[in-house]
Amino acid sequence: MEIALGIVILVFALVIIVAVLLQSGKDSQMSGVISGAADTFLGKDRGSRLDKLLNKLTPIISGIFAILVIVMYIMVQS
Repeated sequence: MEIALGIVILVFALVIIVAVLLQSGKDSQMSGVISGAADTFLGKDRGSRLDKLLNKLTPIISGIFAILVIVMYIMVQS
């Protein structure tokens, strides 16, 4: 059970990392390379929708991750 929970925690950690890295920063003066690639790949409208979705999902995923880590800690201590 501990191995399965450890794998789930690892997957959630990777999802959090990807979600945070995909979000655009609050600073509007990004480098041209990054902003240009985002505009051509995602398009302006799709990028903003993705940003809104990631802004909503990141705290939820982080909360689940924190709960899983606490459960794992309790399981290991028992």
